[in-house]
Amino acid sequence: MVRVANAHDIPRILSLLHQVNMVHHRLRPDLFKPHTTKYNEAELLALINNKQTPIFVYDDNNEVLGYAFCQLTEVTGDLLLVDNKTLYIDDICVDECARGKHIGTALFRFVKQYAASVGCHNLTLNVWAGNDAAAAFYRSMGMHTLKTSMELIL
Repeated sequence: MVRVANAHDIPRILSLLHQVNMVHHRLRPDLFKPHTTKYNEAELLALINNKQTPIFVYDDNNEVLGYAFCQLTEVTGDLLLVDNKTLYIDDICVDECARGKHIGTALFRFVKQYAASVGCHNLTLNVWAGNDAAAAFYRSMGMHTLKTSMELIL
């Protein structure tokens, strides 16, 4: 079952954040430190309590097996861009031990339905180069490339 995260989920979310960080660290050790997370408990609580940053979890009999961190953004009155409401998926994670059970699909579909229900025009996200499994998953969910970010390491 997918539901909105609450404060009781924070320890498990931190554990999953560590798994995601290690995926990124293995891909880009020049950018990502090992054995850390991008949020601490206080920051997670603030995100959970902010309606602009919904976090959804996949709960299997009181065990969180995955999450989706989201951010609502809105463009209004811009000189160049049309007015637009977007749900950015900051992060989706499924526990390493629970992969292949369609938990990611359930989370993605829930997020997509949520975005539509709050009037979003689109869903966006970023995938690190080299994270081929994630890119393939998102393509299978109907996503396509919006823009490309490039770098030159000096």
